[in-house]
Amino acid sequence: MRRSALRRTADAGFTLIELLIVIVILGILAAIVVLSVSGITKTGHAAACKSDVETVTTASEAYYAQNQGYAADIPALVTAGFLHSAPVTTNGYTVNYNSTTGAVTSTPVCSTISN
Repeated sequence: MRRSALRRTADAGFTLIELLIVIVILGILAAIVVLSVSGITKTGHAAACKSDVETVTTASEAYYAQNQGYAADIPALVTAGFLHSAPVTTNGYTVNYNSTTGAVTSTPVCSTISN
């Protein structure tokens, strides 16, 4: 009898149900992480959009102060040395520049990118 008790504890392990429960819990945790990272990425894109708009606006105003007129387009701001490079448009938005008024906007509007 003692021998069978020892053998039983040696054979003890996790049941299939216990393993399935652990796998389901890990799957739920992985889904939560993926959704959190997705939200962080959208927030980052919105912040990058706002930063690009502010940078081009500042460069446009600096160009206007020096030349008494607005630049023809964003590449002209780069050529004149007011911008290091044109904003990258691969993050789901485009920076728009109005050479008549110097107004800088984005399409879509930066605040709607994170929604």
